[in-house]
Amino acid sequence: MSTSVLRTLPRVLPRAVRTYASRASPLTSPVSGLCGAIGNTPLIKINSLSRETGCEVYGKAEFMAPGGSVKDRAALYIVLDAEKKGLIKPGGTIVEGTAGNTGIGLAHVCRARGYKCVIYMPNTQSAEKINLLRMLGAEVYPVPAVPFADPQNYNHQAARHAEKLDNAVWTNQFDNVANREAHILTTGPEIWTQTRQTGLDGFICATGTGGTLAGTTRYLKDASGGQVQCWLADPPGSVLHTYVQTKRERMERTGNGSITEGIGQGRLTSNLQPDIDLIDDSLHIEDEASIAMVFRMLDEEGLYIGASSALNLVAAARMAQKLGKGSKVATIICDGAARYQTRLFSRKWLESKSLLSAIPSHLHRYIVLP
Repeated sequence: MSTSVLRTLPRVLPRAVRTYASRASPLTSPVSGLCGAIGNTPLIKINSLSRETGCEVYGKAEFMAPGGSVKDRAALYIVLDAEKKGLIKPGGTIVEGTAGNTGIGLAHVCRARGYKCVIYMPNTQSAEKINLLRMLGAEVYPVPAVPFADPQNYNHQAARHAEKLDNAVWTNQFDNVANREAHILTTGPEIWTQTRQTGLDGFICATGTGGTLAGTTRYLKDASGGQVQCWLADPPGSVLHTYVQTKRERMERTGNGSITEGIGQGRLTSNLQPDIDLIDDSLHIEDEASIAMVFRMLDEEGLYIGASSALNLVAAARMAQKLGKGSKVATIICDGAARYQTRLFSRKWLESKSLLSAIPSHLHRYIVLP
């Protein structure tokens, strides 16, 4: 660069640049590899929903994780737990049954720590997830989606696969409580610290394995002396909303299934069971509201999020309204929309799910795929 050009550069950064620079996190020192970068995601105030509700609605930006989702946390802690217990040795194989994001997190962690990765998943999952897993070096087996009670359920097939291998472990994300522990040790403390100045009245999210909801709830309840309300958000087809609403007396499915992936449950997992009594309430969130929120967040906030994240934001806004004006509620923005874009932004797919009419007409310009 010439001296004359250098002389024309401002000697003081513009105010906007200085403002953003002043927000730099104290966590700016280098971390150790990919695994060291997992966690410490921002907590984003969702301005449009906050204005709409008269409350403060926050989303934990887990789409900024190195593997792209909240499941990076569980993946790391599950592998570390297996190492600590001597269940896996260098060069071994990690096997898991997953709807996608835990598998992606495990594939990243396995590459970083020198393990092979084998994933069984329902064949109903998006092609983007399956292709990404293979690109990350995982051996992937998409299998028919059948109930957990069926021996051919993807989780049981994963367990049998691991039994046939030497130096291999089935990580069992649904009932391996290292999953829950990840959120007691990281997600909960981060949210509590990030809301220290504003305060926090509520936390809500959907659950698949139960780890995020249970672990975060456990920490927030302990840290607040029970003052933070912790609710469950549930998609169509899950039994957990009924279970909470009937005071743990019945498990009945609400609806026939959902467009969301990786959330909803037909049983009480070992991750959720220890903390289910800490859950204060639950909300059933219909797919129509979730899909509309996908497009609203893109249009109003510039956030490109998946349907499960959108469901959580719908739930957070509704929880905030129920808690009253001025309440402060946090949720999890699980992942981005890139892993689902050939469905969520396809007119044909939306029509096939009878969801096109749920999207406001002025947002149809984002439906760019046939």
